[in-house]
Amino acid sequence: MTSNSEPAARRNYWTIGGRWLVFVLAASSIACLLADFYDLCPMRIFTPFIFLPALLALFAFAGLDRWKGDGQLWRAVSTGLLAGLLAAIAYDVFRLPFVFAKEWGVESVVPPMKLFKVFPRFGAMVLGEPIEQPAYSLAAHVIGWIYHFSNGATFGVMYLAIIGNAFRRHWAWAVLFALALELGMLFTPYPTVFGIHVTTHFVLVTVAAHAVFGVGLGLAVRCLARRVLLLPTVATA
Repeated sequence: MTSNSEPAARRNYWTIGGRWLVFVLAASSIACLLADFYDLCPMRIFTPFIFLPALLALFAFAGLDRWKGDGQLWRAVSTGLLAGLLAAIAYDVFRLPFVFAKEWGVESVVPPMKLFKVFPRFGAMVLGEPIEQPAYSLAAHVIGWIYHFSNGATFGVMYLAIIGNAFRRHWAWAVLFALALELGMLFTPYPTVFGIHVTTHFVLVTVAAHAVFGVGLGLAVRCLARRVLLLPTVATA
């Protein structure tokens, strides 16, 4: 029997059901694009009415666990978001020499590739504008980049929702996760919609870039998980 002075046990939200809910809410980011591809719902509708509410629900769920739960779900979501964002930055840094091969004078070593061309097109889709335009507005560029990084961040959350515990899986599982995402995207209308020629060079570069994303995600998750474990949870009243 426990005394009245002992704190009540905190609820565990990081269960199979909780992880599934986190995965689905986080997956709304990439679902936004896929729904447009398959004519289920345009991004200009999906973004404000499904994706953003789902993202807010994810934050609210993590906040509930931070306040009332044992903190596992909150730590997983915060770790996944930051790790995914860092991995997305590493992913883009790896691609810079291909994007700026001519400007940097390295085209004899690195094939020039317009790997960033999709970002303003993402923004145009969110704004309800034509995908192909002679020139894209600043808003299309900014929104497109924000959407791109939202994918990276939410992929991190989805990865942690799959593995459950960052310390029970080797970081290389994140590489498999990233490569699976890339393979899956190649079989969607993604290349056709954005006018991407799926050449051998393109496949090799994009697979390598996603491997970099996976390595960055796996290592960042393990490093950040150790640090987040040291953060205290908010005490209940």
